[in-house]
Amino acid sequence: MYRTIQSMDASITQAEYESFQRAYDFFNEELFGDALPPVLVTLQRKARSRGYFSAERFAGRSSRETAHELALNPDHFGRTDEEILSTLVHEMCHVWQETHGKAPRKSYHDREWAAKMKEVGLFPSHTGEPGGKETGQRVTHYIIPGGAFAASFARLRAAGFALRWQSRVDEGGRQKKAASKTKYTCPGCGWNAWAKPGSALICGKCYDDGKGEIRAMEAEG
Repeated sequence: MYRTIQSMDASITQAEYESFQRAYDFFNEELFGDALPPVLVTLQRKARSRGYFSAERFAGRSSRETAHELALNPDHFGRTDEEILSTLVHEMCHVWQETHGKAPRKSYHDREWAAKMKEVGLFPSHTGEPGGKETGQRVTHYIIPGGAFAASFARLRAAGFALRWQSRVDEGGRQKKAASKTKYTCPGCGWNAWAKPGSALICGKCYDDGKGEIRAMEAEG
């Protein structure tokens, strides 16, 4: 049985977010040579996504500054700390590309990003397994055994790092109900639409571009 935490000594918001900040700073130094800017790490339950990066998503309330958002989905925290933090580093590669490379269209994973992933010890794959596509709109990864990330995480864990919280599942261990709608984006004009997962959508704006080409909309992730 679960019970609601009662202790006023447990600053759970501060402790959990400090853990992610600690991990971000640690991997920034070890895997990216301290080349990444500060970001605002958030916990967001975006359907069918373990995390995402959104450039300049936040603006200062008393300054003319912007900050990138790096979001992680606690619905996917029923994994090891190493796997959860590999998602953090996956998104940090997007931060690196936004800062030091040539950022592709929104949510796209291109060859520059894929090369950086391999450099830091994560292998891009649309299936999460060897042999999957390394680029595309929806690409995840697997951890390279003995790679830079695996070695770096081992040092972080040895220093006592641990995450404490994840989304709750019911007593039977059943997962959260799948999202009823998925966001689709046209790769040509950027228009968005929402439909059931697996739908085949065609962009009405780009349907007739004068060349007889039809643009299919792509599911985001």
